[in-house]
Amino acid sequence: MKLYGLKNCDTCRKAKKMLEAKGHEVTFVDVRQSPLEEKQLSQFLKAFGEDKLINKKSTTWRQLSEADRTKPALELLVENPSLMKRPVIELKDTLHLGWTKDVQEALSM
Repeated sequence: MKLYGLKNCDTCRKAKKMLEAKGHEVTFVDVRQSPLEEKQLSQFLKAFGEDKLINKKSTTWRQLSEADRTKPALELLVENPSLMKRPVIELKDTLHLGWTKDVQEALSM
C-alpha cells in the first residue's frame, strides 16, 4: 500500500497511523520531497478528475496568479505538488482519494 501526501499534513499522518494500526504495511511518499512523474499524476487525474484531485481551497491555489490557474491540471500538479488533495492511497490496482468514512470503509477500517 502506498500513501501519497505531505509529511506535515495532519490527515495524511492520521491515515498512515490508522492503516498501520490495522496491520497494513504503508509506504509513505511525500510528493514535495519525491515529486511524482507525469505518468503517475495522469493516472490520478484519470481516476479522480481534475475537480476532485486539485485542491482549490488550498493556500497554494489562492497564491497562484489567474494566468497560472488556467494552466492544464497536469502542468499545475507537476509545478505545485501541494495542490493535490490528499492523501491518495494506492492499494494494488485501486486508488482512493482522501480519508473519508467511505475510504476507511473501503479499506476495512
